[in-house]
Amino acid sequence: MTNRIFPCSPDRSPNLLCPALEPVFLVHENPWFKVMSRGSYYTFEYERPQVVILPVLERESVVMVRVKRPLIDDCPLELPAGDSNIGETPRTAARREFLEETGIHIKDLSRFVPELPVSEMPCRMPVLLSVFRVDLRRSEFDSRLDHDDEIISVENLSFGEAARKLVEGEIYLSIPSAVISRLLLKTLGNPFIREKRRGGKPVGHNAGHC
Repeated sequence: MTNRIFPCSPDRSPNLLCPALEPVFLVHENPWFKVMSRGSYYTFEYERPQVVILPVLERESVVMVRVKRPLIDDCPLELPAGDSNIGETPRTAARREFLEETGIHIKDLSRFVPELPVSEMPCRMPVLLSVFRVDLRRSEFDSRLDHDDEIISVENLSFGEAARKLVEGEIYLSIPSAVISRLLLKTLGNPFIREKRRGGKPVGHNAGHC
């Protein structure tokens, strides 16, 4: 049996998905996360809810950030995301993280709309990741302010360009791959065929292989 997921509540932490697993005890804890033993499984659990933001510009492109990631020796394209602070709801955390990572300030909190969540690591993380979509105007993107130092750049990718980068391996992190793929399938149906018909390079052309 496969469960069907629904958007997480924007006002409270996501539910623990395995409340019946016992016994439960703490293995390790630090200011950012803890390792728990639940039944016979070790879990990795953040202290506070994590959020990811899907910024869609004028319903035709997606805004991504290029982030310094020393552990994978790269600066990959990602969606704005991060940890909530004490006292924040997932939605207020999404607005703050979006401002910090893109420099775009959205006053109206209701513009951060809950989307279907994703499971980051089903063998270790017993909660779903809250995803929020925010629709942007061109003027908001063009008037963005400074962003965090860990952000190399803020980039605007057309749906066709995002699709090509997914297929060719330039967008390869699991969360943005899942969230953007869902967006493309929902809004375009088959963006690869549309891009090819416009005279673009065929998707997958000269893509690298492992």
